[in-house]
Amino acid sequence: MSNSTALHTDRYELTMVDAAIEKGTAHREAVFETFARRLPGARRYGVVAGTGRLVEAITRFRFRDEELSWLADAQIVRPATIDWLADYRFSGDVWGYREGEVYFPGSPVLVVQSSFAEGVVLETLVLSMLNYDSAVANAATRMVTAAAGRPLAEMGSRRAHEEAAVAAARAAYIAGFGATSNLEAGRTWGIPTMGTAAHAFTLLHDSEEDAFRAQVAALGSGTTLLVDTYDIPTAIETAVRVAGTGLGAVRLDSGDLPTLVVEVREQLDSLGAVGTKITVTNDLDEYAIAGLSGSPVDSYGVGTSLVTGSGAPAAGMVYKLVAHRDDAGDWVSVAKASADKVSLGGRKRAYRRFDGGVASAEVVRTSPTAEARTDERELLTPLLVGGEPMEDVLGATGVERARAHRESAVGELPAAAFRLTRGEPALPTLYE
Repeated sequence: MSNSTALHTDRYELTMVDAAIEKGTAHREAVFETFARRLPGARRYGVVAGTGRLVEAITRFRFRDEELSWLADAQIVRPATIDWLADYRFSGDVWGYREGEVYFPGSPVLVVQSSFAEGVVLETLVLSMLNYDSAVANAATRMVTAAAGRPLAEMGSRRAHEEAAVAAARAAYIAGFGATSNLEAGRTWGIPTMGTAAHAFTLLHDSEEDAFRAQVAALGSGTTLLVDTYDIPTAIETAVRVAGTGLGAVRLDSGDLPTLVVEVREQLDSLGAVGTKITVTNDLDEYAIAGLSGSPVDSYGVGTSLVTGSGAPAAGMVYKLVAHRDDAGDWVSVAKASADKVSLGGRKRAYRRFDGGVASAEVVRTSPTAEARTDERELLTPLLVGGEPMEDVLGATGVERARAHRESAVGELPAAAFRLTRGEPALPTLYE
């Protein structure tokens, strides 16, 4: 497996560079912008995720001998372009919304300023990371809202590509989930991991009691026992008898949960296990979680719906050229005018406007000298300067900073932002 990210790229990125080198326009200074024209699923707000992963990936965007040889053999581009790619190092500047920041239609969540050639080849990498990670974060933040303070764990690894599973765990943690079942996400990003046993462990043993005894012997009475392999009331009685009334938790992975959890809570209490918690993990999404809000559920584990964006598997972001210098060195604003895909040209600055401490608008300005008003917070921050990454966005430290920022940014939103029904964005986007 290659450690280079250079061929995680659509072919037309390189053919554009090839033609621009031939034409002599490849080295024009240019500005590219990433934004979403609308929020997927008519959601009220989005959460930016994937930024730290992207910054690190840009630093590994290198065309080594094996990539160059393949491009030459496949005749993707001409020799002059192969020579240019051999020396490729992104040397431009990137600004973006902080990871964990909320965004709205038109928010310039990422701005790349570089030569045309240096910037255009990053399009596929930018969009593949931000679109997927933000889609997961968008779903996760809605689930966090629905859980109303009860802990959530990400458990979707078996429902995603193996690398996407790690990215999904990271995005979910940034959006407020408390743990993941994925060990690589724990190792790479410092996310707390969790997990005890599946039905296979119970089925392995001669009896459910033998399985429970083996698990308690290994993990202690504070463990979580899976109680729906056979008969749930029998399993709960056995679990409390084996682990004692200090049993940590029981897990339910099937059944009519709103009714079942009430029955399980009553049985646990009757057995004296009043401190034993109930966690549920049965094909949950934000609506199922909200439906359990009045039930005695203590925590949730979410898999498929989370890692597939809960109905919106991509955030719908696009990467567009918005300005470039002409042959005279003057900046020219450019914009697409296609039907339903109109964009606004020019280098943007973005601000969150407040009214009495509550966010009231997303403000986008094209003036290069624009500054924040006293009732606004500037949203774009440097991510790479001269091709060098800002260290505070990288690694496990960057993840923790993003998680804290999401909590702060979401806390600024008006109450209407947290409705789970389809609707208009919680904030209008104003162009000034």
